[in-house]
Amino acid sequence: MIKDLFSKLLQFILAIFILSFIVFFIARLSPGDPLASYYGEGVDRISTQERKIATDKLGLDKPIFTQYIKWVSNASKGEFGISFKYKQDVIEVIKGLYMNTVVLSGGAYILTFILALLLGLVCAFNEGKLIDRLICKLGIITNSVPSFWISLILILIFSINLKLLPTSGAYSIGKENSFIDRVLHLILPMTVIIISHLWYYAYLVRNKLIEEKKQEYVLLCKAKGLSDKQIMYKHCLRNIIPSYINLMAVSVPHIIGGTYIVEKVFSYPGLGTLCFESAKYHDYNMLLVLSLITGALVLFSSAIAQIISNNIDPRIKHES
Repeated sequence: MIKDLFSKLLQFILAIFILSFIVFFIARLSPGDPLASYYGEGVDRISTQERKIATDKLGLDKPIFTQYIKWVSNASKGEFGISFKYKQDVIEVIKGLYMNTVVLSGGAYILTFILALLLGLVCAFNEGKLIDRLICKLGIITNSVPSFWISLILILIFSINLKLLPTSGAYSIGKENSFIDRVLHLILPMTVIIISHLWYYAYLVRNKLIEEKKQEYVLLCKAKGLSDKQIMYKHCLRNIIPSYINLMAVSVPHIIGGTYIVEKVFSYPGLGTLCFESAKYHDYNMLLVLSLITGALVLFSSAIAQIISNNIDPRIKHES
């Protein structure tokens, strides 16, 4: 077990190192002026001497590989550099916003998989019936519509026409401590994330359960007098849970990516909006740290899911 954990830790470190290398070089080789992030609109008015001083101060005057070695050395000490846009340590900027993304993506993630499991069960119970066909057709439609378009439609209906929900932000001005106000600001963006991913996972659950219903052990269970509900919950559902957990792990980057897009559409102050801004304004240090955080989360969730699956279904461990 210790050997396995050590191996996974080495793989994790290597993956993070490769990710940092790729993001670092792609960000710096992309066209654009990073000083535009530091000086804003006044970048065109600074003199050549001021530009040179700023470039030296930010460490942008050295070769790219030298910059990377220096960044890795500082990162190993817990120093990830300053944000060009916010003029402060990137970790401090992230600390002020990360909880907004955790609440939004975490809530959407949990609700998506709870609803997907329930929806898949309903469809599997009623395979081929009217309710199953209606849910399938509606799911295909919602899954085919881009999330930004769904966002605009919901804003038009519930914010502009009905004036029931806010259009943007994480809270209203002066109400940052109001729980109800924060929940109201979460409804629309969380709904968009759920709608964008729900049917894809529900359809996979439906198909898995239908496949299980066709297995030989189901006939044996029926011969023993078990009801359809008992077979579905005690046997079919139990058998697909390891696969479902792996599906949840694989879906982490999808949910995070969807959250980042929705945050930008709703001007929701989170890591997604911060990531878009750092890419737009060439805020190198911020973009690199956000990429590493996202990558680490994906790798960590995959490892946890594998451990859980091995304990739930020993067959997976044996195959490995």
